[in-house]
Amino acid sequence: METLDLVIIGAGFFGLAAAKTFHQLNPEKTLAILDSGSTLGGVWAKERLYPGLRSNNMLGTFEYPDFPMDSDTFGVKPGEHMSGEVMYAYLTKYAEKFGILDKIRCHCVILTAEHQDGADGGWILRVRNGGKEQQISARKLIVATGLTSEPFLPHIDGQEEFGVPLFHSRDFVKYADTLDSAKSVTVFGGTKSGWDVAYAYASKGIKVNWVIRESGHGPAWMAPPYVTPLKKWLEKLVHTRILTWFSPCIWGDADGYSGIRRFYHGSAIGRAITNAFWSILGNDVLTLNKYDSHPELKKLKPWSQAMFVASSFSILNYPTDFFDLVRSGTIKVHIADVTGLSARTVHLSDGTQLDTDALCCVTGWKHVPPVKFLPEGIDKELGLPHAPSETNLFTPEAVEKADEEILSRFPRLRDQPVQNKNMRDLLATKGLTTTDAINPSTPLTPWTLYRFMVPPSARFLTQTRDIAFAGVLLNFSTPLMAHAQAIWINAFFADQLPASVLPPLHPVRSETETQTKSLEEIRHETLLHARFGKWRYPAGHGAQFPDFVFDAVPYIDLLLGDLGLKVHRKGGWLAEMTEPYGPEDYRELVAEFAGSVQARSG
Repeated sequence: METLDLVIIGAGFFGLAAAKTFHQLNPEKTLAILDSGSTLGGVWAKERLYPGLRSNNMLGTFEYPDFPMDSDTFGVKPGEHMSGEVMYAYLTKYAEKFGILDKIRCHCVILTAEHQDGADGGWILRVRNGGKEQQISARKLIVATGLTSEPFLPHIDGQEEFGVPLFHSRDFVKYADTLDSAKSVTVFGGTKSGWDVAYAYASKGIKVNWVIRESGHGPAWMAPPYVTPLKKWLEKLVHTRILTWFSPCIWGDADGYSGIRRFYHGSAIGRAITNAFWSILGNDVLTLNKYDSHPELKKLKPWSQAMFVASSFSILNYPTDFFDLVRSGTIKVHIADVTGLSARTVHLSDGTQLDTDALCCVTGWKHVPPVKFLPEGIDKELGLPHAPSETNLFTPEAVEKADEEILSRFPRLRDQPVQNKNMRDLLATKGLTTTDAINPSTPLTPWTLYRFMVPPSARFLTQTRDIAFAGVLLNFSTPLMAHAQAIWINAFFADQLPASVLPPLHPVRSETETQTKSLEEIRHETLLHARFGKWRYPAGHGAQFPDFVFDAVPYIDLLLGDLGLKVHRKGGWLAEMTEPYGPEDYRELVAEFAGSVQARSG
């Protein structure tokens, strides 16, 4: 059986960053990245690149800090969104540059990951590669499968007689021939992927019937790349510190501006200013998109308040005007539920029957990792979503205490918005079922990880320290998050975090370290952060996993503070408040971290 120092599951943005950082800091150790796909890239894997796929971000904001995406190499100009092909090429060159390309093993499906008894822990992975199975022993394990790797596709009554392609948006590339052969298609789902698929078909002149559930969350918020009367670049706007203060954030004090945050969220005047900010931001987007100018456009007007949507607040990244396709009738919007299928026909709850050549379902993702962890019952100790009654972390008393702390710090969150008074679960719709034991409807706890990365249990924090999860969050800031998390996870494995962050593995780490964070404090803080999403982002995925936008910079601040690295990285207080943070501000993080470790050790 092969034994490796580290195995990483997943070769997307987070898996590649974790591998590169581990290899940089530990070049003598063995490493493998296992991925079920046929190429690296995760969302940007070559086999997932459907025609017209583009990044939401524009050049300069969607790159690893230590690997800039230059125009000469990748052919993207400032102000342009990156194509899927460019993103795949970029990630491939990143893996080549940092010497990890040969460590990626594709077509590897992880069947089970079994934790080993003993002081050193470790994992035995049962892996299927093609028709063969093998076992791999991993001293450390990073799960970087992300939140968009396993599609959820419900069974729809009558689909056996449907007779034309029915597929999840993840598999759009497999049905790309319908872009040439179809005359009329149906798209089911109002998230950003629904917009993308609708545009891909309609821009080819194909009639699109776009069905957005009347019992769901409604259409996603879609903003132009530049917003506010000052035409600010949206991705940079959410990384501007002075604007992050308007977002109530449970870890926000990590940015060092707790007094300002208390004013905005703890005082009546501050909350009034904060409400005005979100109202202006939301109304600006609604005005720019001119939803009220056309009866079909009005159907795409968001049902939620801008403050509460998190990463479902997306960007219009299309080469032509999306709304022209709606105004012209090429895209017809239906606010109704899908109740069944028959031959070439989609049946809606309002009685409409849609003749169609294909049905693309944008029905979400399974938010638990596609790996069976053993021994049985270890899921709750790992912090994975599980039934609340099975754990003592989510006791009613603990949850009540956490909720009261959240709401007392952020009274605005007590006033929860009603997004849709008729909202119900997807599978509560007539005609939709599932045989899948794991689906988005299962009533589970949220992901419960310390710093959104490591299990908050004694075994994994103070004994074996042999597993971490990377990328269990959604936001606009994927490369920055991947970079910072990779360094933190390496420090976690190597026992290089201060006692004020984690109880030490060794009795004495430094004569100057006297404050040690207890397991009880860690567990309470973990629960606090896990519950926070329920209140802060009810129109997003906050009740299931970390889902945020304006809170990305404070989260990076939190991790850098843990690592003992500089949090404020601008030239003075005015720049700190008004200049947006970007990849360039974190370019030397790995070297800074390595230097700080060396300084502490001798």
